[in-house]
Amino acid sequence: MAESSQALPTSITSVSDLNSSSHDGIVLVTHSLETLTESLACLREPIARAKEIDHAVGKEPVIIPLPDMPSRRMVYSPTGPVDRDYDDVRRYSDAAAAGIRRALMAGFRSPLLVVPIGYPFAQAFVVSVLGALEALYVPLEVCEACPKKGKKVARLGIYSEDEAAGIKVVNLVSGLESGRLIARDIGGSDPERMSAPLVADYVEQNFRGTPVHVNIIQDQVQFEKCYPLFAAVNRCANHIKRHQGRIVELEYLGEGPTDLTLLLVGKGVTYDTGGADVKAGGVMAGMHRDKCGAAAVAGFFQILAALRPRRVKVIGAMACVRNSIGADCYVADEIITSRAGVRVRVGNTDAEGRMAMADVLCHMKERALKETNPYLMTIATLTGHAVKAVGQNYSIIMDNGPAAGKHVSQTMQSAGNLMGDPFEISTIRREDYEFVAAPSEYEDTLQCNNQPSSLTPRGHQFPAAFMMIASGLDKHGNSASHPLPYSHMDIAGSSGPFPGVPTGAPIVAMVAKFLLGRF
Repeated sequence: MAESSQALPTSITSVSDLNSSSHDGIVLVTHSLETLTESLACLREPIARAKEIDHAVGKEPVIIPLPDMPSRRMVYSPTGPVDRDYDDVRRYSDAAAAGIRRALMAGFRSPLLVVPIGYPFAQAFVVSVLGALEALYVPLEVCEACPKKGKKVARLGIYSEDEAAGIKVVNLVSGLESGRLIARDIGGSDPERMSAPLVADYVEQNFRGTPVHVNIIQDQVQFEKCYPLFAAVNRCANHIKRHQGRIVELEYLGEGPTDLTLLLVGKGVTYDTGGADVKAGGVMAGMHRDKCGAAAVAGFFQILAALRPRRVKVIGAMACVRNSIGADCYVADEIITSRAGVRVRVGNTDAEGRMAMADVLCHMKERALKETNPYLMTIATLTGHAVKAVGQNYSIIMDNGPAAGKHVSQTMQSAGNLMGDPFEISTIRREDYEFVAAPSEYEDTLQCNNQPSSLTPRGHQFPAAFMMIASGLDKHGNSASHPLPYSHMDIAGSSGPFPGVPTGAPIVAMVAKFLLGRF
C-alpha cells in the first residue's frame, strides 16, 4: 500500500486487495464488463442481479449491494461507448467524477476506485483518478470558512493489482492534482480573497521550502519604468492598497544539465470591470475568473515542486492586476510606449489582459535570448471569441513561425488528447498583423478595436499578433538571427464553468508535452 503526501482534496492510497476493509465502497469505472478479469470476477454476479431489476444499470451510475464483501456496496459508473470516432479519454474522467458524486450522495467516506485494465486509451487510469479528484475538490473559501467541510472523504483508494504500477500512478496523480488544486484555489476564489496582493501571499507561502524561487514586484514606480503597459492597467487600482497589482516571478531549476527552458507568462486579472470601456448589460459577473492564466502558471510550478523533473529550467511570471474603473483609469486613445520601445495606442480598455502581459513577455524574451532551448508561452482567459470559436472545454493554441517549425501546437494537442486536457489549433495569419497595424503616424501598433472580441473576425488570433509586436517578439521570427519559439494559449473556454469549479487547464497537457520522462 502506498499513500500520497501532497496537499490534495484527500489522501490517495494504492490498494492491491479488492477486499480491503479500509474502504467502505467501490466505484467501478469501465466501458465493458468484459474487462472484469479473474480478480474482479466477484463483481459480475452482483451487477447481473442488479440489471434484472434496474434498467439504468450500465447506463448511469447506480448503487449495487455487495453483501459478501467488506465494502458492502458499489457504484457502477459506466463510461458509455468509447469506440466511436468522437470518443476520447474524457469518457473515463467523466464516468469517474459521476461515480464519485454518486458515492458521496450514498455517504461513502473511503471509496475505492476500480478501473479495470483493457481500456482503449493509454492514460485512462490516470485520467480516471484525476476525474475522481476533481469531484472531491473543495473550494478554498469553503475550507477557510468551514474547516469541517474541508474534506469530502477521508481517503481515496485506487485499485491496482500491480503494486509498483499503483505506486507510480499515486505519485504522478498526486503531483498533477496538487497543481490543479493550486490553480483552482487561485482561479476560482473571489476577487477579494484572491486580490493581487493575496495571490502573491498565497504563492509565496505555498512555495516556501520548495525548489521554486519566488520574487514579487509590487511598486508602481517600478511598473512604470519596467512594465509600462501593465502599469497603465494598474494605475486606477493602485489607489486602493488591497487591489494594488503584483508581478509574481517564479523559477525552477531541475537537477542535471539543462536541455529545455520554458518561459511562461500568465494573465492574472483578479477582476475585470472592463475599465473605462465598462462591461455593461450584466456581463461583468464571473470576471474574477480572468486570473486563470496566472493560476495555471502557479499550478504548473506546484507540479514542478512536487515531481522534481530533471534537466529542465522553468521561468514564470504571473501578471496580477485588477482592471478597475475610476478617475485614474487608463482610457482609449492613450499612447503608451512599451518596454520594447513600441508606441501602443489603446483602443479598448477591456483588452487589458494583453496589456498586462506584453511587457512581461518582453522581459521573458530578453531572458530567453540567454537560455538553452527556450520556449515562450502566454496563458490567458483572453477572449470571448475563443469560446465562440471552439466552445467550452477546449484550450486554443497558436504558434509563431519558430514554434510552428517545431510543431509545438500539434504536439501539445497530442499531449492534451492523451491526458483529457484537449486543445484546438489556430493559426496567426497576416490579417492579424494587419488588424493591429498603426492606423496613423502617431503610434506603432493598435492594441485593439472597440468591439467585443466575440463580434470581431479573428478575435482570438489578432491579440497574439499584438503581443508579439508590443513585446518585440516579432523581431525573433523565422528570418531572425536568433529566432524564438512562442505559443499563445487562450483558455477562455477550457478554464471551467461559472458558476462552478475551475478545471486547472492546460497544465496537465503541458506536463504531458514537456515533462513526462523527466521524473
